[in-house]
Parts: sequence; C-alpha cells; structure tokens
Amino acid sequence: MSIDMSPWQGRRDPEDGELGLRWHQKVQPADQANEEGIMILGFACDEGVSRNKGRTGAYGAPVAIRKALANLAWHHTDPVYDGGDINCNDGNLELAQYRLGEDVSRALRQRHKVIVFGGGHEVAWGTFQGIGNYLVQKQHVANPDADQDLEEPSLEPAPTVGIINFDAHFDLRNPPAGQQSEMGSSGTPFHQAARFCQLQNWPFKYACLGLSRTGNTQALYAKADRLGVLYKDDTELTHQHIEQTIAELQQFIDQCDYLYLTIDLDVFPAAVAPGVSAPAARGVPFDIVELLLEPILAAKNQEGESKILVADLAEYNPRFDIDNQTARLAARLAWTIARAIR
Repeated sequence: MSIDMSPWQGRRDPEDGELGLRWHQKVQPADQANEEGIMILGFACDEGVSRNKGRTGAYGAPVAIRKALANLAWHHTDPVYDGGDINCNDGNLELAQYRLGEDVSRALRQRHKVIVFGGGHEVAWGTFQGIGNYLVQKQHVANPDADQDLEEPSLEPAPTVGIINFDAHFDLRNPPAGQQSEMGSSGTPFHQAARFCQLQNWPFKYACLGLSRTGNTQALYAKADRLGVLYKDDTELTHQHIEQTIAELQQFIDQCDYLYLTIDLDVFPAAVAPGVSAPAARGVPFDIVELLLEPILAAKNQEGESKILVADLAEYNPRFDIDNQTARLAARLAWTIARAIR
C-alpha cells in the first residue's frame, strides 16, 4: 500500500541543523521502517458515530491531526513511521475494524509502539482486536502445544491488559436488540473488548476517566459496576481530589501487564475541544488530564519497557473545529505520548 506523506509539511529552519528539525522532516513511510520505533496508523471512519446517532465528520481526523503534528518541534530519539489509513467508505465497519486490528497486530509483532488517529471511538474495538490478537499469538508462540482454537484459554498465564479511557462516555453499550452481536458502533467498543476478554478467559480491566453523568444512563453505570470498572466523573477530576485519583489509577496500573491508552477528545470542555462529535458542557481541564497521564506514560514492565502497547485518539471532528484548535490539542497529546512511550 502506498503511504500518502503529503500531510507532513511545514516550516524548515536549515540554519539550525539537526536541532532545528520538526516532525514533518523526521516521519518516514512504514515501508522504510528498518528499526523499532513508533508506528502511526489512521482510522478514517464515521460509520460508528453514525450508527450511534452522533454528528459525523471524524472521517477527516487522521489527516487533520497529521497536519497539526507535522510542524511541531522534534524532541524525540526513536524513529516515527506512518503506516497510512484504514478507510471505511462502504459502511462495513466490522471489516474496517478487522483491518485496523491486523495493522496494529503486525506493528506490535515488529516491536513498534503504536499510535492510532481516529475516527469515531469505534476505533477502539479495532485497536483492541489488534492488541488481543497479538497477545494471543504471543501466548501460543510461548506454548506451541496449547489448543489452537483462539476461543479456548491458553495454558500460558492470561495477560492483563488495562484499558485506560479518558472519555465523557463509558462506550459500554450493548449492541441494539435484534442485531448480530458483532454489529457495534462508537458506543460499544468496550462492551466488545469485555466480550473478547471473556472468550479468552482474560480479566477485563477498564478505567474510564472524565465521565459526564448527564451523558451516561443508570444502566451504563450499573453495567460498569458489574464489570468492576474503575471510573471517575468529570466533577471528581479536580485539583482537590487529584492525589486520591492518581493513587487509585496507580493501583490499577500496577495490576496490569500491558496498557492500552485511549483518549476521546470529548472529555475536554467544549471551549478547549469544540471539534468533536459530542461537545462537553463541563469536561475535564487539560492540566488535570496531563497530571493523570503522567503515571500512565511512566509505567514500565519488569524489563524496563513502557507498559503502553498502543494509544489512540478518537472523536476529533474537523467539520466542527474552530481555528484548528482541537487538531492542535490532539497533536499535542500525540507529541507527548510519542515522547514518553519509547
């Protein structure tokens, strides 16, 4: 697949040499990857938001985030590659999610860390499929005598994948009644992840931070309680409560072998992130999110490697952005994550 590198353009400062470089001068197409680094993937999709009765426009997010990231200063050491976009143009969300999962799994097997630009939050089910399939394959490589049926538990210890979601919504909805169980939307990805973990006999570890109680029904809170989800409402994410929240989050992180970080940009106030599918009347301030990201980005395994396998950014909607404000926010988050996880 040919990678479109045209979004990677920006200012050049040749008088400053290597110290004056910016992202657009360093990102390489994935077919030139010859050492471990960070793989950027795009998921251009509105189908999940449309099925969830939201306002569409997130299809254009991956390119817009690249453009905003392109001109940021380069302060990194590991290479960054662009693996191109998965495009959902025909309404076949399930195929697009499967294809994204294949790309994520392949990048992880190549020992890259992965950052995915969505798309609606249906991107999360594609991302999680990739993480799950990568770890299933890793289990079977470690134990080749295990049953090859992927719905049977391996004899290897089950990995604990911690999903940490900054989001105004749980996205734990059940698929609509009467539809096939695999038919999801931007509101169902963590229900689907929970189902995957159940089939693999893995623990389901999910933390959702920044919830708007006005946007989540009692049924969703009850389901989260049944699943043992760690959650915090937006009203709880304040400087007054930050130490307690960080302590709880750290305990969650310590229980996990791997982390999957996903940030739905509608967790931020509408004044900060107007370009989203569902703008937040209250939201969580950026400085609070930064404080909570610190222990996540600093988490290491026993080998001293980042626990984060994949991070993604979801629900950026260029159609409703103001002066590229939300694009710049997404780019800043991607810049921060990329600098920390290698």
